Parts: sequence; C-alpha cells; structure tokens
Amino acid sequence: MPIEIVCKIKFAEEDAKPKEKEAGDEQSLLGAAQGAAAPRDLATFASTSTLHGLGRACGRGPHGLRRTLWALALLTSLAAFLYQAAGLARGYLTRPHLVAMDPAAPAPAAGFPAVTLCNINRFRHSALSDADIFHLANLTGLPPKDRDGHRAAGLRYPEPDMVDILNRTGHQLADMLKSCNFSGHHCSASNFSVVYTRYGKCYTFNADPQSSLPSRAGGMGSGLEIMLDIQQEEYLPIWRETNETSFEAGIRVQIHSQEEPPYIHQLGFGVSPGFQTFVSCQEQRLTYLPQPWGNCRAESGLREPELQGYSAYSVSACRLRCEKEAVLQRCHCRMVHMPGNETICPPNIYIECADHTLGLPRAAIHSSTHPSIHPSTPSSADVASVGWCWRENFLVLDVFFEALTSEAMEQRAAYGLSALLGDLGGQMGLFIGASVLTLLEILDYIYEVSWDRLKRVWRRPKTPLRTSTGGISTLVLQELKEQSPCPSRGHIEGGGASGLLPNHHHPPGPRGGLFEDFAC
Repeated sequence: MPIEIVCKIKFAEEDAKPKEKEAGDEQSLLGAAQGAAAPRDLATFASTSTLHGLGRACGRGPHGLRRTLWALALLTSLAAFLYQAAGLARGYLTRPHLVAMDPAAPAPAAGFPAVTLCNINRFRHSALSDADIFHLANLTGLPPKDRDGHRAAGLRYPEPDMVDILNRTGHQLADMLKSCNFSGHHCSASNFSVVYTRYGKCYTFNADPQSSLPSRAGGMGSGLEIMLDIQQEEYLPIWRETNETSFEAGIRVQIHSQEEPPYIHQLGFGVSPGFQTFVSCQEQRLTYLPQPWGNCRAESGLREPELQGYSAYSVSACRLRCEKEAVLQRCHCRMVHMPGNETICPPNIYIECADHTLGLPRAAIHSSTHPSIHPSTPSSADVASVGWCWRENFLVLDVFFEALTSEAMEQRAAYGLSALLGDLGGQMGLFIGASVLTLLEILDYIYEVSWDRLKRVWRRPKTPLRTSTGGISTLVLQELKEQSPCPSRGHIEGGGASGLLPNHHHPPGPRGGLFEDFAC
C-alpha cells in the first residue's frame, strides 16, 4: 500500500526575531496566516453592552435557572416596550390637534365686510321675451309659447346669450333699493357692484378690497341698513317643478371678506319680507394646521394668487374653480358665475351641468365674518310709510358689528414629534434601560458580524502548498517529490530500504539564511 511521509520543516530568518509559541496544529497556523481578527462573540458583546439584563442573560458563565429567569425577564420587558411603542406610534399617526380660542383679539383691520344679496327669484316674468321663455324652459319650467298662446314647436330663435338674459331679466337694484344708510351716511345703488351667482344677477356692497369702508363703532346704526322691495309680483309662476324652482320669497344674503367670492347658494342665509332683520357680526380668524394634520394649503411666500382669477386663496374660490373644471370636462363650457374666459353654457344644458360637490383643501389662514341673525316685526311707523304691501314685498336689513373685536381660533398639534420621542425614551428607560447609544451598539455589533461573514464568503482562501510563518510547515511526500531537485534512487548507499532517498548533507560553511536541508 502507498506510504505518505509528512515532513515538518522549520525556516530560519536572517534577522533575529522573537520566537512565537508554536500552535502545534494546522488550523491555528492557517488562522494566523489570514491575519484577520475574529469578531466578538455574543457573550463578549453582552458582557460589555449597556442594555440592561443582556449580560446576565447571554454573558459568560454556566447555564442554569438563574440565567433562564434573566432571559425571560429580558424578553418580557422587550415585549412590553414594543407594545407601548406601537401604541405611541398609532397615536402620533392619528395627528391629534386642539383648538386654541382667543375671544378678545384686536379689532378687525379689514374694516366692514362685503355684503352680497340676491333676489331668490332669478328672472322677472314681465322682462322675459318669447325667445327667453323658449330658451329657459328647462330652468323656469314654463312651456315655450308665443304671445298668442300657441306652442312654439316650429319657432326658431337666435342662439341665446346667458349674460344678456340675466342682465335684462334679473331684478334691478335701482328698482328694489328703497333706502340705504351706512354709519349714518346715505348710500345708493352706485355703492353696490354687480356679481353673478347661482341665483343669477346679484349685488355686493363694499366689494372693492382696495377701498373698503371702515367700521368706526359697534352696535346698531353703525353698519349697513337697507330697505328692499323684492317685487314679488314679478316672480315666475310655478308651472312645472325643476331643480331650480324656488317656493320661497325674499332675498339671499352672504357676509364675507372682500377677497372671498360669494358662494351664496350654500353659505348664504334667507331674509323674508315683512320683517326687519338685525344681523350682528363678529370677525373670526381661523388658523389651520398644514398637512398631514389637515387638508389645507400653507401661505406662499410669494405675493401671487394661488388660484387663477382670484387675488387670494379661499374655500369659496377653490370650490368655484373646481366646479368649473368639472363642468368643463363634462360639458365643455362654464356657467356664468364661474371664473375664466371659456364659452358660457347655453341655458338648455344648465340643469345637466349644475353642481359638482368635491373635496377641497382649506386655506391655512382664513378670515370670515360670523353673523348672528335676529328677525323682528317692523314698527307701526314703518308699516305706515310703505302702505299695505309691506308684508308682501318689503324688508329691512341691518348689518353691523356687535363689537370691534375679533375671535381668533388656532389649531395646534396636540401630540408632536418631540412628545413622541420623549415618550419612547421614557418607555425604553423604564423597560429595557436603553438609549439611542445602546441601539447604536447593537447595530454596530450586527454590522461587525455580518461584515466578517461576508468577507469569509468573498475571500475564501485556497489550500496552500507551503505555509511559511516562521513556525512549522507541513508537506506531504508527493509535494516533496515534485519540488525536490534531486533525482530519486532505487537503493540507499550501504543497503537499506529501496523506497527512501538518501539524506542531503549541509554544505560546508555556516548555516543560516533561508536554506534548510531536510531528509526524505
């Protein structure tokens, strides 16, 4: 059978180096050859970690009941911390907030608000032509007939102009306004601006934000007082009910800021004839939290309008803008009260293209006027001054500031990021005695172990033929035969086993250097 002979060779260095202790086995020599320090084991890390209980549960020492109890205590504390941390995170993600209210803020700096009023009846019956009745049949419910009472089946009229129809057939303020006073001074229809809403042609008092009228005092008599004739005899007869049919009589009123367009069909309130209605106002300044606490837009640093066609962002402006986009997408036109220069929808498709309710963002800071309405019956002197038709047509509207103070309401975050971090730090200290640096220690140990394993995979060493470390190298006989320059002999001089080579003697002279003879 073949015989393998292992030779152990020791190499000497020229310069004198301190001799290291021989390991005695091949594995220790290979580990020394690689020269890489082994990562810390778990027991070593646990004994030096600042995480409470980890050293007693995973450190060095015998395994027994005491160590098991410490491990259970550590796992229980860790589970309790994770449970509390999850609850804190869920509470933070709900974005709770509170509202801080200051009922005695400084006096309103914007002056008297804008007051928009509309007659609930959109078209005057006497002002409608045959063509108007024909084109407005879907809105009014009136049957299209000519003057002789015949149905207009074969009649042909020119294309309608909705703006012209509203201007001609709407109630004229010069005819409705019977009396107007502001802070004791006379006013007239010239102090009102025309504005279009879902109620048609409407009028706004104090509409210009550049020249808004100031309010010098609070209480009745210091605001706007008007007497109106609603012209109920001009109301359209209810022939057929439509979505635009109104069963009411009176006016619709909205009190708003000059920068905010009227959205009177949803935000306005009604005033009935036959009454004097007192409306006391108080300015409210609302400050909302930005996302993710709410759905609002923060103020832009640039002095540019955020919505095209409006000088400032407001909920009403955003609603009108979004409604216009929806109507454009559906009908390829816009309604009269919507902003823009697009084609105005003809009256025959007004019903189809009406309202689109959308979820809209709020402004980060919004100023509004909150009215308190107090209707009362008119005095006998008022009734005598207008005659018997008071209760049918006439009304008095008195709008004033209750006091020259405003109400400031501000949303504030009830649970912010700093509070979350503080609570998490308290829970970590209570249950596991850890800190941010403790987490860094754990991450550093994980990185150390992972990096060492990756290096072992990427740089797996090949088995060397000869290992020289100043210690002992191991060679097998086959390697010696391949590397030896001396020829093999069949017999040893002087007799002996024929399978061995003769010894090589040292040459004369001093021994040293890297030369070392060996025997085979």
